[in-house]
Amino acid sequence: MKIDEEIVGNYRLDFLIEDKVVVELKTRETVYQKDISQVLDYLKFNNLKVGLLLYFGNFKVKIKRLVL
Repeated sequence: MKIDEEIVGNYRLDFLIEDKVVVELKTRETVYQKDISQVLDYLKFNNLKVGLLLYFGNFKVKIKRLVL
């Protein structure tokens, strides 16, 4: 990921909606703390406030909303 041309890591967010909302997709049913931390880092580094984690599991989708 680049912030103001400074490399801060090798991560890329899945989607950025209207330069306001980070959307991260996962293909498992369990919410892990590392996933939450990842989205919070994206929010912090990009000076954003809202992120969504979408988990696609067996025949259902779970959504976790995160606010910085």
